[in-house]
Amino acid sequence: MLRPILMLLAALAALPATAETLVLEPVEITEWKAVYGEVETRDRVPARARIGGTVVELTVTEGDRVEAGQQIARVEDDKLAFQLRALDAQLTSLENQLDTAQTDLDRGAALRERGVITQQRLDQLRTQVEVLQGQIESTRAERRVIEQQVTEGAVLSPDNGVVLSVPISLGSVINPGETVAEIGGGGVFLRLSIPERHATTLQQGGEITLGAGSGMEGTTGRLAKVYPQIEGGRVLADVEVAGLDGRFVGRRVPVRLPVGSRSALLVPDSALTRRAGLDFVTVRTPQGMMERSVVPGELVRHDGQEWREILSGLFAGDRVVTEND
Repeated sequence: MLRPILMLLAALAALPATAETLVLEPVEITEWKAVYGEVETRDRVPARARIGGTVVELTVTEGDRVEAGQQIARVEDDKLAFQLRALDAQLTSLENQLDTAQTDLDRGAALRERGVITQQRLDQLRTQVEVLQGQIESTRAERRVIEQQVTEGAVLSPDNGVVLSVPISLGSVINPGETVAEIGGGGVFLRLSIPERHATTLQQGGEITLGAGSGMEGTTGRLAKVYPQIEGGRVLADVEVAGLDGRFVGRRVPVRLPVGSRSALLVPDSALTRRAGLDFVTVRTPQGMMERSVVPGELVRHDGQEWREILSGLFAGDRVVTEND
């Protein structure tokens, strides 16, 4: 019993009178929750087929970079080609009929001048020419519609970005509006799925920190959007992080999320000494220097420095010896 007391007195005697002290005051520190976020593209836009038919050309696969308006596939419908040939034959027939009707009209006009035919017959010939001209124009317009449908067989990328998925293959038969490829564009962000009990602590514009294992430890991001609908007991939030690696969409990244704050007593880590498996802090009291056994917590970053949280053994107002001159 006497030996530990002598060791404590010897340790206290070794402290110089000029030791620096810190008056303990409760400090508000942020509580962090470790969660995972998934790398997502800002936009997920499907490139859809505008006509039905067979995929005869497919120029992209997963991971390819594409530009807006770039052709990524082509769909052909054999019925359109048949319709074009039928319209061409119909146009040829109508044009031949128009040539004959125009000839009859010219002859009728000459006969009318000599009084051989009546004005009524001449008007009938003129009407026949106009009817054929209208039919030709209508057929040509119908042909232009078919030509436009053939042109719409080209499947175009709706945005700049990367091809995330291609659910069809060359030779597939698809319907109008069916997805040929899904394009991810607009950059990347982190999407968090957070338990609903923390929903009220999330503030748009708040700061988050990427955790260990992310490859960007200590990098901060900003809560860009908090979704108002809770599903399955979880709330979704989007986080903007500068320089986020977007090569792998869906990659999980560890994130430290602020979910509240609490009061804590902090001391410099150098103020602790460890002996016989116990941690001690030297405190200046009216009776002189004395050591107290404490239970330390984790290292906490506060005001740009690392501090050790003290869970028990010290109280607000204590004068802790931090270092010696």
